[in-house]
Amino acid sequence: MITGVIKNKVDKIWTDIWAGGITNPLTVIEQLTYLMFIRSLDEKELETEEFENMTGEKMDKIFPQSAVGQSMRWSKFKNNDPREIYDVISRRVFPAIKSMKHGRLPDFNEQGEMVEAGDDSASDTQNETAFARYMSDAMFLIPTPQVLQKIITGLDDLYEHDIADRDMQGDLYEYMLGKLATAGQNGQFRTPKHIREMMVELLQPTPDDTICDPACGTAGFLVSAAEYIRKHYEDTMTAEQWEHFAGDAFTGFDTDRTMLRISAMNLMLHSISHPEIDYSDSVSKQNQISDRFTICLANPPFKGTVDAESIHDNLKAVTNTKKTELLFLALFLRMLKKGGRCACIVPDGVLFGSSKAHKAIRKELVENHQLRAVISMPSGMFKPYAGVSTAVLVFTKTGAGGTENVWFYDMKADGFSLDDKRSEVAENDIPDIIERFHHLDKETDRQRTEQSFFVPKQEIADNDYDLSINKYKKVEYVPVEYPSTTELMADLHELEMEITAGLAELEGML
Repeated sequence: MITGVIKNKVDKIWTDIWAGGITNPLTVIEQLTYLMFIRSLDEKELETEEFENMTGEKMDKIFPQSAVGQSMRWSKFKNNDPREIYDVISRRVFPAIKSMKHGRLPDFNEQGEMVEAGDDSASDTQNETAFARYMSDAMFLIPTPQVLQKIITGLDDLYEHDIADRDMQGDLYEYMLGKLATAGQNGQFRTPKHIREMMVELLQPTPDDTICDPACGTAGFLVSAAEYIRKHYEDTMTAEQWEHFAGDAFTGFDTDRTMLRISAMNLMLHSISHPEIDYSDSVSKQNQISDRFTICLANPPFKGTVDAESIHDNLKAVTNTKKTELLFLALFLRMLKKGGRCACIVPDGVLFGSSKAHKAIRKELVENHQLRAVISMPSGMFKPYAGVSTAVLVFTKTGAGGTENVWFYDMKADGFSLDDKRSEVAENDIPDIIERFHHLDKETDRQRTEQSFFVPKQEIADNDYDLSINKYKKVEYVPVEYPSTTELMADLHELEMEITAGLAELEGML
């Protein structure tokens, strides 16, 4: 749990970076990510050295064993003069992590030139982290030695006094990511943690699942799924399941290399050291994956369109469009195994759009697979990014139909105000949504005037597969009795007499 003290310390680091001239929140997080990674390498090296001392067994090292190599370690340079720290990081450590291979950093000769780390066969290629894989085009942008020293001092204080374990590291990073308050150019933005957790609770992943977010951004959905699995299965997981958890259980794709670095770090801080995080345009011909995952969790970009030539043909066969929000629904169906489940966020237009492509994807979900739930969310959910109205779709890939009744829920509150401030409030429908979804047998007698209810498949088909809740919800009109005109006029005359008396009293005082 991130306390107010920790938040204040993070905010102080953030302010120092802003004062140094870096004002883009994404750039701030990116630069902090590099420094957290540099520190984590030294932490890992210290653990290796401790293990060596206890067992006498020689282990592969991350840092070269030369004087220059050892000077690149966080614990060695953190107390140096600011100019020395800046020189070491900008000229040695940063270039070294950009060239990191097989879990080892290259060395430098006396002339300051980089020297390859030696025989790569000595280490397993699995030791290379997803983060290191996307460092080649990274840039070190901390402007001055003084700003860098403040960041290093601030991070060190956080780690040594406030961050007790990996869970806390993850929470810290999550808090920093919460400062990303701008939408990407394709309409993608960070999904609030409590909404991600609700969607994960609806699907209830297990240690044996393979989970994918093909528009992963900062990997929030993968992190939430990982946290759910650890919370419910940590004490019972086998060695094979832990190996699966640390690696191929989690897959994410994105077209922004900065996001890939951030998502890889986010997963690493949640004990997922070797996730499959790849640079890929998920809806293009470059992505050939099909029938591979058991769970998809995503909030795909809303406003984007893609080049028609690059779209994979089997997606166009399901919904012939350039709209990303429709193409991603077809993509989920292709990437899931039979019986695989998906919870995804869509803009309201997907639910009632009248184009052939809109109708085609809705018909595909209802007729050829099992559409289980449509959870309508209020329009302030994604403020301050956007005021767009959205819904969560929950469905299972069957390839053979299975939709009998679709469960609709009209979410009115998520525990936060629906303005730009998004302050905590008491009203929260999320616990009720989760409880009702997992006990749908009790929902059969609910009326259309209530907050949740079933709609038969045939009725949806008769309405052009319209999935907007307002199409089926019934509003109960309660007659309101107003005072008669005579009573209203009497009240107005009385009010007028009071005003006249008040004015007369005021004039008497002047």
